[in-house]
Amino acid sequence: MNASRIELMQRQLTAALQPESCEIIDEGHLHIGHEGARGGRGHYRVRIASPRFKGLSKIAQHRLVYDALAELMVEEIHALSVEVI
Repeated sequence: MNASRIELMQRQLTAALQPESCEIIDEGHLHIGHEGARGGRGHYRVRIASPRFKGLSKIAQHRLVYDALAELMVEEIHALSVEVI
C-alpha cells in the first residue's frame, strides 16, 4: 500500500469536502499486470460521506470527489472508484 499517496488523497479530500467520514482503500493488488499498474499509478476506492453532497445527484457528488483529486489523477491515480455513503 502506498501510504503517502493515500495520505495526500485524504488531505485533498478533507480540504475540499470536509467529510464526516472518508476511507481510501488501495486496490492495486487487484490490478497487478494491468497497464495502469505498470506505470506506478494506483487503483483506489474512496468511501466518503460529506455534507457537501446534500441535495446533489450521484454524478455531481462524484464530480466533487474527482475535482478534489484532479491534480493526482494526472500522475498518481490510474483508477478511482467512488462510493458515497
